[in-house]
Amino acid sequence: MNETISFVIEENESGRIDKILAKNYPDFTRSFIQKQIEKGLLTINNKQQSGSYKVKTGDTIELNLPPLEEVDILPENIPLNIVYEDNDLIIINKPQGMVVHPASGHYSGTLVNALMHHCKDSLSGINGEIRPGIVHRIDKDTSGLLMVAKNDKAHLSLSEQLKDHSITRKYHAIVYGKLKDDEGIIDKPIARSPKDRKKMAIVQGGREAKTSYKVIERFKDATYVELKLYTGRTHQIRVHMTSIGYPLIGDPLYGRTKHIFGLDQQMLHAKVLGFDHPITNEKLHFESELPQKFSTTIDRLRKIT
Repeated sequence: MNETISFVIEENESGRIDKILAKNYPDFTRSFIQKQIEKGLLTINNKQQSGSYKVKTGDTIELNLPPLEEVDILPENIPLNIVYEDNDLIIINKPQGMVVHPASGHYSGTLVNALMHHCKDSLSGINGEIRPGIVHRIDKDTSGLLMVAKNDKAHLSLSEQLKDHSITRKYHAIVYGKLKDDEGIIDKPIARSPKDRKKMAIVQGGREAKTSYKVIERFKDATYVELKLYTGRTHQIRVHMTSIGYPLIGDPLYGRTKHIFGLDQQMLHAKVLGFDHPITNEKLHFESELPQKFSTTIDRLRKIT
């Protein structure tokens, strides 16, 4: 059965409805609430609205939450590359090709299955049974660092840091073409593509998305870059780099249909992760080595003249 959040805006409340919902219902993360709104499940005064709607005194708010999907997510003894672990969180270096959390028709072999075996019952429950502990995600074919919360207090703190853009997330990527500028910023809104629902796209009125890039090395027809995320939209780096004419090498969804060296997975690695410990406030900083396929691709590009 669906659960419905229903209330009336009082005189002392103002601002965006997604922020108000996240503040008043701390058991749900803001990203979870925003996803439900994007599905069209929010109505204000019996009219469907977006998360950016600015409330007025007397507005009647209703948000329908879908029932939890009843599936058995089982622990699986899958090896994990653990970079750091304590009682509150765990940092994983995810391999390319591993799905982060179960989804329809894909309930085994994921990072969540592996975490459930490793952590037993020590995972936050804020995002439900499908995504225990998952604070943020990276694409299946993106490798690199990912933080996981072991309890709800840690989860809420890390989610707030993500929302405030205070977490440092740097990626390394290889893109087609020679970037002219040594560094730059891409600030373009992203939303679901109106032409292809499998893709995200630059869409006026979409959610704010900001990425900076810095050239590490140039090759004959490609560039090795470092990218910093200021926001965390789905496929953000892939969409942003394609939008300025430099799609990721190997990306099967954006840019080219056939790739150099026969690559069919994007050359994108979450290399740096920095944030404040959710309980002790200690500043933490992690870096991971490039995966072998990424390093081999760089070596092969260096040989092309």
